[in-house]
Amino acid sequence: MTSTAEALARLCDPVAEVSAHYLIAESGEVFALVAEEMRAWHAGAGEWAGITDVNSHSIGIELANPGDRPFAQPQMQALERVLRDVMARWHIPARNVIGHSDMAPSRKGDPGRRFDWHRLAMLGLSVWPPPHPAPPDCFAADLAAFGYPAAPPDDLLAAFRLRFRPGVSGPLQPQDAEMAAGLARL
Repeated sequence: MTSTAEALARLCDPVAEVSAHYLIAESGEVFALVAEEMRAWHAGAGEWAGITDVNSHSIGIELANPGDRPFAQPQMQALERVLRDVMARWHIPARNVIGHSDMAPSRKGDPGRRFDWHRLAMLGLSVWPPPHPAPPDCFAADLAAFGYPAAPPDDLLAAFRLRFRPGVSGPLQPQDAEMAAGLARL
């Protein structure tokens, strides 16, 4: 969506059949759209850690950002507050704070390469893998052990890099395999 107003309209339109528990504007304003104990339709088809009905097992937080620009500081600060509260209320471990691209690597690319996952990890609101020696042929298995679903190798690598190595391209590198091995051991 190109604006918060457009995203809000779509998330509240029953014809669109999409919703989220929260929408956070670039200004930091938080819109509570669906009660946390209710199911929202934010994830769509995908899987995380063997759960195939992600909508029924998650709290959906949407960020107003078309994905081609950095996320605004007020928006990130609001996200941090919302995440802290949701994680505490529902006892969600940091390893289960994921993006759409994590649970649907072949279909979704958000929040995208401009999203600061490392910042969240430094605050305990997500994870960042310590490198661990590993052969490249363990990459997919290590990501599966962390929670990623099965996906074509190129899609899996792209999703992993969106989150953990934004801006890196090309074939699988030793750093990718080492970070994936680190995730598998978290």
